[in-house]
Amino acid sequence: MPNTLPIIALVAGDCTGIGPEITAKVLAEGAIQQVARIVLVGDARVIELGMTQAGVSFPLVKIADLAEADWSKAAVPLIDLGNTDPAQLPPGIASPLSGKLTGDTLAAAIELAKAGKVDGITFAPLNKRAMFDGGWKFADEHKMFAHLLGHTTYFSEMNVLDNQWMSRVTGHSSLREALDQINEESITDAITLVDTMLRRAGFASPRIAVAALNPHAGENGLFGRDEIELIRPTVEKVKAGGINASGPFPADTVYVRAFAGEFDSVVAMYHDQGQIATKLKGFNRGVTVTAGLETVFTTPSHGTAFDIVGQGVARPGALASAVLLAAKLAEEKTRMAALA
Repeated sequence: MPNTLPIIALVAGDCTGIGPEITAKVLAEGAIQQVARIVLVGDARVIELGMTQAGVSFPLVKIADLAEADWSKAAVPLIDLGNTDPAQLPPGIASPLSGKLTGDTLAAAIELAKAGKVDGITFAPLNKRAMFDGGWKFADEHKMFAHLLGHTTYFSEMNVLDNQWMSRVTGHSSLREALDQINEESITDAITLVDTMLRRAGFASPRIAVAALNPHAGENGLFGRDEIELIRPTVEKVKAGGINASGPFPADTVYVRAFAGEFDSVVAMYHDQGQIATKLKGFNRGVTVTAGLETVFTTPSHGTAFDIVGQGVARPGALASAVLLAAKLAEEKTRMAALA
């Protein structure tokens, strides 16, 4: 395997969900090893559980440090933390203990990234509530990542599907709270970050659409004046600064236009406005990116799927796509650093 391929730390997610199974499947299929040097971070027992659930097998080699990894051999290197015994954690049930251990494992992968030993991190699905109840007191994993990295400026979750990059002005908060968080600064930050991430992904001139907040984009003020007094003036100001943004467009049609190829990205005003559209388009293929952080993070857009754990039917496509995207972003980051 070429030594120039990015090193991606792969974490199997919450072991009470489908993470171990889909991790085993993507490694057994072998396609991701053609685009990245994969190192597993976690517990060998979790990976072995995944193999059993998936009905596959592949060789593992335990290493204490990345310097010991030899990607010219068939065995997948594993930094075995020895911290998670899946036999003590019932499958298909959210567990605070499993949530704590999931967070601990991700924290170990982040330490590798901080030390410059890996170029990105891809993780299988986790359970936000389990992590919170297990002691990781963050609304989501993205805020946890920012905390562990000491990141203090703007960042956001983005979803990628069929080369469409979907973002949002507000994230994991109640809808009532989200409405209060929509302002000129948050809209500007969201659009600017989308433009930055698309350029990092290789888009020369990203085409960004901004969704309206109200039905029919407010119907010229009949259903609200947010578009007239806030969103459109902000979009025009951002566009004057050199970003190819347009809108606001009615949220019930803008995604149709985007998926038809008119735009490269849509910025939603709140979480479900964009998530419903992208998950209907390709639930088992979407990838979530933590945008704006120094470290590359990717994960499937779907969850832990407790209802099908252990049945061997979980699809690994989104996890494979997450690794592919992490490798692409890591390579582009290295290329841009060399040009700087």
